[in-house]
Amino acid sequence: MRDLERRYRRLLRAYPTDYRRDRADEIVGTYLELADPRRRWPSPADAADLVRGGLRQRLRAAGVTDLIPGVRLAALLALTTAAFLAGFWAIVEQSPVATGAPRFGPFASAAVVAWLVWLLSALLALVAPGRLTRVAITVAVLATAAVPVLSLATSLPRPPLLLLVPQVALGVLALAVDEHLARSARALPIIAATSGGLAAWAPGNDLYWGSYQWTSEQLLPAVGAALLGVVLLLAVGLAMRQDWRGGWAVAALLTPIGLLSAHILAGAVDGLGGAPHPTYPTLVSTALTVGLLGPVVLLVAVALRLRRVDGGQRGDLAGPGAGDRRQLAEVVPAAGDRTGTGRTCPTCGTRR
Repeated sequence: MRDLERRYRRLLRAYPTDYRRDRADEIVGTYLELADPRRRWPSPADAADLVRGGLRQRLRAAGVTDLIPGVRLAALLALTTAAFLAGFWAIVEQSPVATGAPRFGPFASAAVVAWLVWLLSALLALVAPGRLTRVAITVAVLATAAVPVLSLATSLPRPPLLLLVPQVALGVLALAVDEHLARSARALPIIAATSGGLAAWAPGNDLYWGSYQWTSEQLLPAVGAALLGVVLLLAVGLAMRQDWRGGWAVAALLTPIGLLSAHILAGAVDGLGGAPHPTYPTLVSTALTVGLLGPVVLLVAVALRLRRVDGGQRGDLAGPGAGDRRQLAEVVPAAGDRTGTGRTCPTCGTRR
């Protein structure tokens, strides 16, 4: 067996055992036929396609094919929310700081770089959806996470972790945004960014840290509440049409929503009724708790669905969910796209 074939078969472990037993030879043969004879390792695109296809087949077997569309719906809402906050802070960064405090050129801190990348991501989501948008979101997440390190190295002021952490959480989820959305949906992030910039004038505070205080105590919890309200309304509306994407979107957004509301939640935990100054240990423990909430809820939901499937409902639950028929038909999309003939294999989903 060639090294390349053996490595493709290792990647096939992402698929369920029964699926590999029936179709492994055909899938591996398709990739080998398309690969350069001199290649010894699968290309990154092929590896990603195989892992993604395996995940879809496992979800299909578990009867949770509506999970991926639900996460993509949550990703759009997350990117829209992150863009709103970035638009707000891009304006706030131009506020004056306390007398004698260091500045990053004309801006209050180096965090303005991260906010500008977020705004670029929102624009790219409209005009260039797909890989370029995901790259920009990745850079925005990394730039946001790097702000505290840069602040320590340069002694420049920075926005507090209470604001940076939920922004990172929103960005990680936003990486799953669907590139095939309608233009009206793709326009939501840039519209939200513009709205955030306009809202930055609302606090009526001329100091950078005063704007932070207004944001952490009032704006962030309000944004979290609005995000929760929107996703719940979507979940109810979709459920009325037997479409369960909204429920998965709610579960996926629990962590970002909780982090946006960490200040209020920590105040309640301290017994202060959401007072503006909860203790730092309570803030940290609250953030860690809500950070785990979303993944735990998703795992529990998948486990409960698996239990229903094992109880004899596999036939009803394993079919494609609303909005996911296209994904299940594209098990190895990148390999198929390179053949250029436009025909799809009914077994493995490869376009020939």
